Amino acid sequence: MTASSFDGALARVLVHEGGYADHPADPGGATMKGVTQRVYDGWRRRNGLALRPVRRIAQAELAAIYRAQYWDALRADDLPAGLDYCLFDAGVNSGPAQAAKWLQRALGVSADGQIGEATLAALDGRDVPVLIDAVCERRLAMLRTLTTFRTFGAGWTRRVAEVRSAAMAMVEGVSSAAPEGPACGRARPADTRLSRTPEGAGSLIAGIGGLGAVVAEQADRLAPLAAYGGPLKWLFAALMVAGVALTLKAALARLRAGEAA
Repeated sequence: MTASSFDGALARVLVHEGGYADHPADPGGATMKGVTQRVYDGWRRRNGLALRPVRRIAQAELAAIYRAQYWDALRADDLPAGLDYCLFDAGVNSGPAQAAKWLQRALGVSADGQIGEATLAALDGRDVPVLIDAVCERRLAMLRTLTTFRTFGAGWTRRVAEVRSAAMAMVEGVSSAAPEGPACGRARPADTRLSRTPEGAGSLIAGIGGLGAVVAEQADRLAPLAAYGGPLKWLFAALMVAGVALTLKAALARLRAGEAA
């Protein structure tokens, strides 16, 4: 991809991220166009610049932060047209590691949250629209599991639909207008922090002999079931508990066998 791919993708993302916000209930604090004060302070320090309110962030600074923390982190320049934007927006909304895992699950490669050579090699010959669909479906399924979906779900659903449509048009080489209107699709940092990955909910219990990573792995695989709601949610929870119990039982058996030896 070229620099123009990033510029166009960033313009679309910023429509969803909106302008300045400083909601007292949002632990992310003051945010301008999706960049929090904390992130902006860190960027200014690393570049030897005096700190200032994020509300005064320059467009060049905004672009540099988005490129480094999301676009480059996802190696979007190495992704096919359409998939680059799809993954970029997902990374901004839910974190680059989570977005990378959605793609890796769709490709059937190890989901470590890092786009590396193995992931890029797996893209060869794959149907890009199918991958875009898979990433969007996994993304929406995860968002539906959040407790704040009742409040923000309509906006998130619209955002994912717009991203999917624009990404598909990019695959076909068709130019489509950026979405208009209020940033109803923005997900606050607090809403996506505990994603079902080792970086999210799994990290809270990752110290228990690696059990957290196992739970997170299975939750990510089964997340699409959450979209059906009702009784299946309880089935989903039961399967998770059973999986954890079996994993713990096997670990204890191996431990006992080692002691016996």
